[in-house]
Amino acid sequence: MKNRLFKLLTLCITTALLTTMLAACAGGNSGGSGKQSTGGSTPVTDNKPDTSKKVELNWYLVGDAHKDTPEVIKEWNKLLEKDLNTTVKLNFTTWNEWQTKYNLLLTSGEKVDMIFASSWADFFKFAKQGAFLDLTELLPVYAPETFKDVPEHDWKDVTINDKIYAIPSTHPEYTPDGIVYREDWRREINAPEIKDLDSIEKYMELVKSVKNVTPIKGSAWNEVNTLFRNYNDFKNIGGDSGVIVAKSYDTPRDVIAYPFTTEFEEWVKRMKTWADKGFWPSNTLSIKQESGDFIKTNTGAVYWRNTPGAAGFIADIDKNYKGIEMGYFPFSRFHNYVVPNLGINNGMAIPKNAANPERSLMVLEKLRNDKAYYELMTYGLEGHNYVVDENGALVSPAPGKDPAKVTAYGIASWGWRTDKNDRPSADRWKGEDALIEEYKPIARPDIFSPILMDYQPVKAQLAAVNQVYQQFGQPLMMGLVPDVDKAIENYRSRLKAAGVDAVLEYVQKEVNTYADARGLK
Repeated sequence: MKNRLFKLLTLCITTALLTTMLAACAGGNSGGSGKQSTGGSTPVTDNKPDTSKKVELNWYLVGDAHKDTPEVIKEWNKLLEKDLNTTVKLNFTTWNEWQTKYNLLLTSGEKVDMIFASSWADFFKFAKQGAFLDLTELLPVYAPETFKDVPEHDWKDVTINDKIYAIPSTHPEYTPDGIVYREDWRREINAPEIKDLDSIEKYMELVKSVKNVTPIKGSAWNEVNTLFRNYNDFKNIGGDSGVIVAKSYDTPRDVIAYPFTTEFEEWVKRMKTWADKGFWPSNTLSIKQESGDFIKTNTGAVYWRNTPGAAGFIADIDKNYKGIEMGYFPFSRFHNYVVPNLGINNGMAIPKNAANPERSLMVLEKLRNDKAYYELMTYGLEGHNYVVDENGALVSPAPGKDPAKVTAYGIASWGWRTDKNDRPSADRWKGEDALIEEYKPIARPDIFSPILMDYQPVKAQLAAVNQVYQQFGQPLMMGLVPDVDKAIENYRSRLKAAGVDAVLEYVQKEVNTYADARGLK
């Protein structure tokens, strides 16, 4: 795609009809006097964007502002005024009901010049509905370095019907599920090294019998559910399809309702033995407190985390809970591969009603590629929120600052995060570096997240299936039933009555259509 676009741009520049052709490339009309209008505020003059007109951009990020954000934005706007004759009003959705607010921003008609975009914020749905601006021909003109640097596979992830609708993050994130556990206890009780399902079971058995501690003391659903899916290589598809999965990464077209498999039967019978041994409380499905909280008080031993979550949790333990030593087992080791997050797991897009799309692209170009911009907006105020140590790592907050008053800076900056400018934290868990090196050679592309389904044809059946899943499937998965065989039979019959076959048929059809388009076997 890049080669095609660069050839087109070169043709536009070299043709004798420079003014007319470049305006066509940029999607605007000729402005006369050697200018080409591309949206009003930032025409092209002598093959360069003209920023003589000052503009204020209206941007939105998800999540919450940091308490130092006003000062950071003040400094950012000083740079922007000097370099691009631009300022940005930066807004935040907050995390409270952010989905509702985000959806409203894209449907209300408010003039938004740039917005955070993500697969988990329904990017693919909104892009197909026409909520975002086509950036294909604007990028080479207004963000040429970004256009050149973003890998082809990342552009592919944000391309729909040959049109680019977002700028993806280019900071690969490896987020396989796994468990953190008390490694010091494992050695103390002479449990085997954790390397498979049997050793996980043996570890929890010894924690319970020797240490007299409930291994997963809080809510154990994430631990058991993610372990089940990863152990069997069942892959989630199409968002909230409940019990519908692809049977494995290698067979993406093989769509199943997993409660009807032998793998599920074997699993729930094993979980019944785990529940009976006291690996989690009998009321675990109603407990709101996460299991990690109990590790900190020496009353728990196992906690589900993905790799970045594990790194943060262990770093916090190392810093604030001396004497506790943690280990981590990523579930990727069951099948020896990882799937990095899509670039559009964290990206930036321009709504179709944006007043100044060209200038927004120029600002994002600065954010991604100018180190001063990047560090200010990602790490905050140097000397206050952070300093850089002799190894190039971040120390946060800056030495001499009261940690109760000054904290590390953090906002939803994932949309412009790049490897080339990113700095590690000085107090990070060093084990994460080794894990990333383990993941790199076994990484596979994410082929499931882009599958978009609205479930409208089976909306009622899906709601009924998910209700059965929560009411009967979850207790069965957690071993909280007196008779497993009868519970399996009851669960399956209720799923059938709820319409699981109709949901399965719909998902299978959509997966086949997607797989045909992507050339998947």
